[in-house]
Amino acid sequence: MPTTVRSHAKINLGLGIGAPRTDGFHSLVTVYQTLELHDRVTVTAQPAAETSIRLTSNDDRVPTDSRNTAWKMVELALASPRRTAEVEIRIEKRLPVQGGLGAGSANAIAALVGLQAELGWSTHALLSHRLQLAAQVGSDVPLFLIGGTVLGLDRGQEVYPLPDIERAWCVVALPEVSVSTPQAFRDWDALCAEQGLTPEASAGKLKELSRAYASAFAGGFPRGEQRAGSSGVLSVGEDLAGPQESALVRTGIHGCLQNDFEQVVFRQHPSLVEIKRILAASDTPEAALHASLSGSGSALYGLYLTRKDAESAQSRLSSVNVRSELTRTLPRAAYWRGMIVE
Repeated sequence: MPTTVRSHAKINLGLGIGAPRTDGFHSLVTVYQTLELHDRVTVTAQPAAETSIRLTSNDDRVPTDSRNTAWKMVELALASPRRTAEVEIRIEKRLPVQGGLGAGSANAIAALVGLQAELGWSTHALLSHRLQLAAQVGSDVPLFLIGGTVLGLDRGQEVYPLPDIERAWCVVALPEVSVSTPQAFRDWDALCAEQGLTPEASAGKLKELSRAYASAFAGGFPRGEQRAGSSGVLSVGEDLAGPQESALVRTGIHGCLQNDFEQVVFRQHPSLVEIKRILAASDTPEAALHASLSGSGSALYGLYLTRKDAESAQSRLSSVNVRSELTRTLPRAAYWRGMIVE
């Protein structure tokens, strides 16, 4: 019987990038956050004499061969240790392709979860082994083996669970703009050269940023105000409004949650600056707790205390013909509890 898995989106709550390294990669520090928004990945698998993989999608832009992250993940999982199976993968896209929401990376982990369920593999396999496999597929694939609020280091593939922020309403803006991640990195490299930023010089910046993130997300409330299971970065509640100011602002972490890609992507796509302004709605009662580009974009998001504030942001985006999705942040326990569609 086929197994259908929810393949959740992520946003970046801040993203600091270092200068290009000699290996061609970039060191970075980020806080990933999973969202309720998701694709659906359906896997059918059975043992066979030889491995065969077939992949289909409702979106013509999705690769249906070995270029696809879900295909790569299944292929690697079967090869280590060597097993053979006949596998069919169906990806129902609801998230944008190459939008900065980690959709393809999440598809890879959803396919792995579906494969494990179909073949009756233990879901308690060593996490370290699965993280190694995920990192071979892509730098932001491992985060989806943790879910919730996650600290990402090195290339983003070195991941550590943080205490979950309390659920916040989130509006994801989906502009009709295509942003190339490789080009965004090339533009970043040019900016580093222009400013004289070397890998050595940026290492200190990233180290301090990782410490700031780890400290703030580990407990933003003063002693006595911390709630069980909460990072304290956002207040508690279905609608988070109340007499207490959001700790996202009060702790000062809001000022650290900058996305370095904005420095280069906004130059190439100035329309995204206006979309961020609309999401932020600074100095208004509906102001976002935080608004940012996600990854290299083109998706942007705003976090809000109440559904009403989030719906106001959607209305503002609609007035300028920008499509958006209303969702919420998704903590770790809920991420795993609801992953497989019953």
